[in-house]
Amino acid sequence: MDINSDLGESFGAWRMGDDAAMLRVVTSANVACGFHAGDPAGILQTLRGAAERGVVVGAHVAYPDLVGFGRRNMDPASHELVADVIYQIGALQGLAAAAGTRVRYVKPHGALYNTIAQDERQAQDVITAILAVDPGLTLLALAGSPLVGWARARGLSVMAEAFADRAYNDDGSLVSRRLPGAVLHDAEQVARRMLQLVQTGELPSISGRRVRIEADSICVHGDSPGAVEMAQRIHATLSGAGVALRPFAV
Repeated sequence: MDINSDLGESFGAWRMGDDAAMLRVVTSANVACGFHAGDPAGILQTLRGAAERGVVVGAHVAYPDLVGFGRRNMDPASHELVADVIYQIGALQGLAAAAGTRVRYVKPHGALYNTIAQDERQAQDVITAILAVDPGLTLLALAGSPLVGWARARGLSVMAEAFADRAYNDDGSLVSRRLPGAVLHDAEQVARRMLQLVQTGELPSISGRRVRIEADSICVHGDSPGAVEMAQRIHATLSGAGVALRPFAV
């Protein structure tokens, strides 16, 4: 199983998360590309840290929304969205090369991630952008979403992910952050849930029903309170149960 986290999101004097600590725990790092968060110097520092720790790097592409942290819905024209995603991947590729590593996958962020999980037009735009840059890149997508099938139909390698710190609806979708109980904070509870996921392929929904989730990676949001402790507890719990932890992309 892979453990990933969203990193490189600090911006100037605004600090987001603890990248150095998280890089000691995760196997993959979704690194911001400057559209929703991150400045070039900070992104480069995170990439160097990933290279030193042997953590695989992915481009965390987003809508151009620094003020809203990429969590506001947008409806860009296709030519704009394709160009925006190409631009972000390319920028991260350059910084990654300077840091002694390379971009191996793409994981959309926030509102873009949630939109393309269901919106075929925007999903196809993101797929087109990835294929234009490097068809060998892997797409990290929401487990069970239509996006997985759309991307595979066009020849992209796709890995599915589950979210450690988010609650699920009965249909396997994520509970909206606007609703109570959407974000989980108890590290021990989260670790037990992730072990259950790995062992059974299921998680309890917010209503208590069993939901089938086929995931290749577990995400811990780097900006969540207690994110490092949560990732550490997941890592220890899975390792202690004999689960091999390794990046999904090589």
